[in-house]
Amino acid sequence: MAAICLGVGLAVGYLIRTATANPVAAAPVAKAAVRSPHTGTMTAAGQMPSLAEMHQIATQQVAPLLDKLKKDPKNFALLMQVGAVYHAAHQFKDSASYYARAVEVQPKNIDAHNKLAISVYRSGDVDGAITELNRSLKIAPKDPNSLFNLGMIRLEGKKDPKGAVAAWQNLLNLNPQLDAERKAQVQHLIAGANAASNGQAAGTGAKAND
Repeated sequence: MAAICLGVGLAVGYLIRTATANPVAAAPVAKAAVRSPHTGTMTAAGQMPSLAEMHQIATQQVAPLLDKLKKDPKNFALLMQVGAVYHAAHQFKDSASYYARAVEVQPKNIDAHNKLAISVYRSGDVDGAITELNRSLKIAPKDPNSLFNLGMIRLEGKKDPKGAVAAWQNLLNLNPQLDAERKAQVQHLIAGANAASNGQAAGTGAKAND
């Protein structure tokens, strides 16, 4: 399981970029600020700032956006921008609150549902993230990003390799148009999760024989 989970933190997000992914640009950033949503934060010197520093950076960045939201509280693009800045600064609860507002404005926007689920997951609410992804899949049952993220969160957050395999197998079955590289990525994850599942079963059997 450890080998499979090693890169999961980087992988949760997007398997493929769709027409609706990243519908707005992230807020303009300063040299010491967030590079881009969902990819991490670096200082001008290339060192990771502290959480307190990231909070300060995010607060500065969102201030003009929040002023605009006061005049236009249902502006989807602004809500997504604020969510992106907070997420990249690891302020995941704040990020989730603005992505949730964006979902209220555009309840069928799959990109917004995915970003909300990721922020909810990063904030520590695994079940809430799965619930959000299931909402996304009710709207778009074939959405590869929702299925990809569902598998990742089941594997990493729930330690449920069988559930992860089910999600990823659905992804492949429902999306035959995936290119070879992405199919191979998902197949590799499935193989690893199956190995982890078999390891769990073997471990359970060994304990039962003690």
